[in-house]
Amino acid sequence: MLTQHHPSLELLFSQLGLANSPAAIELYVRTHQLPADLYLHDAPFWNKSQRSLLISHLVQDDDWAIWVDELNQQLHLDASKRRLA
Repeated sequence: MLTQHHPSLELLFSQLGLANSPAAIELYVRTHQLPADLYLHDAPFWNKSQRSLLISHLVQDDDWAIWVDELNQQLHLDASKRRLA
């Protein structure tokens, strides 16, 4: 598993089975924005395994939880901007 590597957004994307280049991450974030009232793990685009991985890291509050939080913030950027406007 990836435990010997330092967690990062790129490795989280890899764990989720997603393309993890900077360009791929940027595209994913831009095309998967979530409304403010939808939790990250409830997003309709995750499969059961991906959802479980995200929840597991958050519940364990492990080193990966920081990156799950980062992903959550990035996927809610549009919602945050609307609240500030």
